[in-house]
Amino acid sequence: MYSLFKLFLVAFPLITLVGAHSPSRYLPITVGSRSTDKTYTIQDFYQGTDFFNDWDFFTGSDPTGGNVNYQNKSSAESKKLAYVNDSATVLAIDSTSKVAAGGYRDAVRITSQKSYNGGLFIMDASKMPVGCSTWPSFWTVGPDWPYGGEIDIVEGINDQTKNQMTLHSGTDNACTIDTDDSDQYTGSVLNTKCYSTETSDSGCSILDASTTSFAYGFNNADGGVFALLWDNSTGMSMWHFARADIPSDLTDKSPTPSTWGTPSGFWSAKTCDITDNFYDQQMVIDTTICGNWASGAYSKSGCPGNCTDMVANATNYVDAKWVINYVAVYE
Repeated sequence: MYSLFKLFLVAFPLITLVGAHSPSRYLPITVGSRSTDKTYTIQDFYQGTDFFNDWDFFTGSDPTGGNVNYQNKSSAESKKLAYVNDSATVLAIDSTSKVAAGGYRDAVRITSQKSYNGGLFIMDASKMPVGCSTWPSFWTVGPDWPYGGEIDIVEGINDQTKNQMTLHSGTDNACTIDTDDSDQYTGSVLNTKCYSTETSDSGCSILDASTTSFAYGFNNADGGVFALLWDNSTGMSMWHFARADIPSDLTDKSPTPSTWGTPSGFWSAKTCDITDNFYDQQMVIDTTICGNWASGAYSKSGCPGNCTDMVANATNYVDAKWVINYVAVYE
């Protein structure tokens, strides 16, 4: 998400995936020849009225060139762009103001105050932002990008129908997707090389196989859960569960990923030096408008007109909001 020059890896309409596997929900997963049978315990649980106490509001210019004005906490709350409804946290794009074509809409981007070097990361959301020109994401990023690395857990643009998961590495230490381990993930590989720079930063991406993993499909399924298991010895694994398929051990706050079946995406430590490429990661949740990726791919997305003109259409952003039940980190 940090990236300035996203390659347009997702064309619209999306091509039929080749080599995608059917999820095996009830078989234990063995990652990198080592079983991940550990039961994880809560380290941090972000929910309810205290949610924003542990996150900082980003107020700089959007690094991805989006048509947004990121708001500080007080402004976001006063404009009802960041609030807690019952126990759910809402992060929204302004959908009421008059904005000129090519102008900037108020938006929210938050970063966790705490940083991490591994663990099990969970987001449970009932809604995510949808609509032409939107670019929502849930990701983690290390210091001095790209050297500390970036892990995109949820990301997509415009009317994309499936979630795109990506790693960005910034060192000379190898980091690629192991295509020989294609039975270790159900998604479709878009790009194998994770190394990223300011001018070449597509990263190594896997497209989820499920249309309930992003945008309207996700929202119509009453949302669900995204999970990242970051294990320095075995690799990075990512799952998506629609609401009806959330594992009971996760609901009970005693997650055991070995029971979850084949993940949507997997980046093996055999072909990626996890420890050297990913460290001191902070979580980020945001939505931008247009920007380098969403605007550049807009003409192929089936959306009307052009991206900068869409910015002027306030009603387009009524559903451009996150509704997050909780974010949790287990260790």
